[in-house]
Amino acid sequence: MSLFALGLNHETAPIGVREKLAFSPDELALAVAELVATPGVEEAAIVSTCNRTELYAAGREEGILLSWLARSRQLDPQSIAPYLYRLPDRAAARHVFRVAAGLDSMVLGETQILGQLKDAVREAQAAGGLGPELNGLFQKAFSVAKEVRSQTNIGANSVSMAAAAVRLAERLFPDLSELKVLFIGAGEMIALCAAHFAARSPVRLSVANRTLERGAALAAQFGGDAFMLSELPDRLPSYDIVITSTASQLPIIGLGAVERAIKARKHRPVFMVDLAVPRDVEAEVGALPDIYLYTVDDLAEVVRQGRAERASAVVEADGIVERHADEFMQWLDNRAVVPTIRALKDQAERQRRHELERALKLLAKGEQAEAVLDSLSRALSNKFLHAPLAALNQVKSHQHNELIDTVRRLYQLHDKE
Repeated sequence: MSLFALGLNHETAPIGVREKLAFSPDELALAVAELVATPGVEEAAIVSTCNRTELYAAGREEGILLSWLARSRQLDPQSIAPYLYRLPDRAAARHVFRVAAGLDSMVLGETQILGQLKDAVREAQAAGGLGPELNGLFQKAFSVAKEVRSQTNIGANSVSMAAAAVRLAERLFPDLSELKVLFIGAGEMIALCAAHFAARSPVRLSVANRTLERGAALAAQFGGDAFMLSELPDRLPSYDIVITSTASQLPIIGLGAVERAIKARKHRPVFMVDLAVPRDVEAEVGALPDIYLYTVDDLAEVVRQGRAERASAVVEADGIVERHADEFMQWLDNRAVVPTIRALKDQAERQRRHELERALKLLAKGEQAEAVLDSLSRALSNKFLHAPLAALNQVKSHQHNELIDTVRRLYQLHDKE
């Protein structure tokens, strides 16, 4: 059994492809259960964020993962294959360690991905997808992430997605304190964005969410108000800035709604940031002349600022990752011999018990102890030597020298001087 990782991210696929392969939080548990029930897959976990979708599995063949992923998303395997990376064993371990440490993120050194990985592991555990190999892999990944963050400056001078959104908004509007800002959704990303925009003291800060209670709780943290998502079409014209990030599988802001909002605003510009994958805003909205729409991919250049200052930290962090990838593979290799070690011990124990019972019966019959012990030792010695001697006598000529070397190494045999 081998480890495999199959996936795509912001470097290998545009958002239009990523959103087709994304799994919503409500889908993950069932998807993991379906994947681990697939013949040839023993363990499985799925990581799905705005920047990546990745399958991790312990099984017999990596090709099974591509077939399953395409089938689950109702896509042709060949249409998605060019965007995917396929990583076996050590490469899979190295990759997930880099992901956990924030080295593979759009925002270099960001910490949000670590929480997302932990959420994915909990989902996989609940769905019965985790076994010793994947559990060992992810626990090692969390340990590597902690070491990288504590021993390097990988997170220094980083620009978060939330901070990038503010910077872009300030390029369009010189003073955010004169504007009204709307946040759609109430998850972690929206909370981060709300904190950054609230620091600019906008005239109004509102949260639109599917459940009013959760939206109101978030808005209250920043002195804002909340309303139901169903009210969005009527409320949209009131806002100059719209930041959205929901788990909806379909767009929640359509072209028609935005056209009506722009008309009601008398063509005053609107700055929109769609951080969702799949996208919350229809792509056609970006073509409207008074709309400045940015997706997660559009923010890439801004969030890459500060990478030069962290170049040495990346080298140092990668060194930690490489070392731990070697350690993990050694652990994995050691696990591979466990069944053989257990079988050897079980066989030796059966032989020991058998000869001991035979010896005890002889002693019970009145046989001399010295003779019984001699017979016991000879029997154990013969059984100990039977397998290697039989192998040496039956070996093919082309394997002769190799088997001799193996036997001499196993039994620590040395030539007499």
